[in-house]
Parts: sequence; structure tokens; C-alpha cells
Amino acid sequence: MPLPYRWLTSLMLRYNGKSILFDCGEGTQIALREKGWSPKPIDIICFTHYHADHISGLPGMLLTMGNAERTEPLLLIGPKGLNRVVGALRTIAPELPFEIQCVEIAENEQDFAFDGFRIHAFRVNHSVLCYGYSLSVDRAGRFDKDRALAQNIPMKLWSRLQRGEVIEADGRTFTPDMVLGADRKGLKVTYCTDTRPTESIANNAAGSDLLILEGMYGEPEKFDKAKENKHMTMYEAAKIARAANVQELWLTHYSPSLTHPESFMSEVRKIFPKAIAAKDGRTVELMFEDESANDTQKAEEEN
Repeated sequence: MPLPYRWLTSLMLRYNGKSILFDCGEGTQIALREKGWSPKPIDIICFTHYHADHISGLPGMLLTMGNAERTEPLLLIGPKGLNRVVGALRTIAPELPFEIQCVEIAENEQDFAFDGFRIHAFRVNHSVLCYGYSLSVDRAGRFDKDRALAQNIPMKLWSRLQRGEVIEADGRTFTPDMVLGADRKGLKVTYCTDTRPTESIANNAAGSDLLILEGMYGEPEKFDKAKENKHMTMYEAAKIARAANVQELWLTHYSPSLTHPESFMSEVRKIFPKAIAAKDGRTVELMFEDESANDTQKAEEEN
């Protein structure tokens, strides 16, 4: 539940002009405002499941978008039942100046491809149908000028091949792999709440730059309650992060009784050292691997 010092769990990812929101419980738009962000440019909202603390903020969010004169369509992604749930919630937000497109997840795992990134949904184990999500930004290899010249590929085609096009010209077929090196490491963020530990979480979070998991309980005596209510303890989340070999773990979705989650972190970090008890408004800018290394080198040179 929202508390005077803590809103409900949600995640905003922003990439290349796109804004993707995961979950939209009560107070989500207030949390956005506190960050100085506007709800108007949100392009996609993904829902893990349809308990109120993950979707009850949607009608207000839609009305705010409409009042901001939004006209672009809004894409909603979620488990089966999305059309029914959104239709019911829109009883109190019936007239909007933009189209809502609902896409229901039909499989245990499903991919959604967009311009420059993809979202992978995977089923987890909660008391209702529930999914986690990974958002990945894939990255092609570097352009190899020498290979392009050696194969007599016309210069006018180079930029199109870099963009991934397959081109038929001059009686030849030109493919991107003719001018690009091996794929480089991209970026990956995985978000998952309201579940017992499952293999699907560790498998789908593998190699993530950032893993955001629920840490519902920190008190060891709450383990049986976590199992009963299909939730996860901080220690179970840390074990998943370790198994998935992620770069960093943010814990979230705390029980209302967990007023000081940071007090349990010394034990959590014994399992996974790069674990953080996340608080509202926490933000990070993820960089491509070689770019961050180059920035570090440049800073060292300047110093």
C-alpha cells in the first residue's frame, strides 16, 4: 500500500525518445511528477498483473495524458484479461483524445519488438496470472570499412547496411553481416514483482545490467508468509541475482511492515554484494560497455 513516505512500485525506462512504464498503481503519476517527468510522452505501459497496487492508477494517468492534449496512440501490454480490466477501469475515464491499443500476452513467454529495443514477457508464480519483463537494447557490430572495400560494396550502400537492411543492387545481394563485425554487448533491464522464485526469472534475467525484484520481506520469520502469499524474501531475490549473474540488483515492493529495508541489507549482500534497497525516485543511466569505458579513459586522461 502507498505510505506517506513511499509510493507503490513502478518502473520507467526511457530510451531513444521512447518512454516505457511498467505497472501503474495508485500514486504513480505523482511519483513521476516528483521526478520532474511528464506522463504525456509515455509510449507503452506494461502490466505484471491486475492486483490494484499495480494497475489502479491507470484511469487517473489516462485522464492526465488527455488533459495534456495527447493525441498519439497508447500501447498497453499485459496478461490475458487486459481488455476486460482496462474497459472496466475506463468507466471513470471514458472520453480520451487518443486511442488505446491493448495487447494481451498469449504465451508463457512472448517477445514484442519495437524500433531499437524489444520487450520479453515471461510468466512467474503469483496467486494470479503474473509476468516479469526484460527490456533489451541489442547492438550490432562495428562497421568494417576494410571489409566493405575488399568486397567492392558501393559506398552509397554502406549506411543502409549499417542500419540492417538487405539490399539487391547491380545483380548482387548485400547483407549487413558483410560489413559488420560481431554483435556487441547491448543493454538489458529485468523487472519482476509479486512471485515466488522461479527458474524463469533467473533464466530471463541472465546477464542483465539491472535486475529489479521484489523484496517483500526482510525478516527471516516471514519466510512462511512469503510462501503462503506467493511473494519473495530479500534473500531469495539475492539468490536469483547471483544465479543470473546480473550487474546490479534493486529490491523493491516492500511489505508495509518493512519500514527500514536497508537494515537487512548486510545479510542480503552476503548473498549478492551488488544489492541495493531501492527507494522512490532512484535513477540510473545505463551506458553501452565500450562507451562507458571510453568515458572513463577520457576522464583519466583529462585529469
